[in-house]
Amino acid sequence: MALHPNLKPIASLIGTWRGPGRGEYPTISSFTYTEELTFTDVGKPFLTYLQRTWSPEGSPMHTETGFMRAPDAETIEFTIAQPTGQTELAEGHLIEAASGFGMELRSRIVNSATAKQVDQTQRKYSLANDELSVDFAMAAVGLPMTHHLSSTLRRVEPAA
Repeated sequence: MALHPNLKPIASLIGTWRGPGRGEYPTISSFTYTEELTFTDVGKPFLTYLQRTWSPEGSPMHTETGFMRAPDAETIEFTIAQPTGQTELAEGHLIEAASGFGMELRSRIVNSATAKQVDQTQRKYSLANDELSVDFAMAAVGLPMTHHLSSTLRRVEPAA
């Protein structure tokens, strides 16, 4: 299956990434976790996305799923659904670097009637060689945009 031409700028994401993370937010205690991201090429002009996290003891913590599109060489669109009752439409720019790229995306959020209120998120991804750094901030539960999560992931499964 040939890679769709629109995906060439983000093709290096394809595969599975895993590593340690740390979380904090003013309304909760700080914590650590293991994160895994999988980006899959399905032969269309988008990648499928699956994120999962586990506690240090191995208990499941969070998961989300979605689709990443690169409609042109500098634009990224990322739709994400979360079991906590939010959907995100994240949009931003891809900035190429010598050994990879960076992305910064801001989201519009739709909350279900029973979900905690999340007003906006910001996701930053930085890929350098085989290391993917992830930073996540959110404006939620009445607080302004505040750092929440960061992780450093290594490729554990290359593209098929």
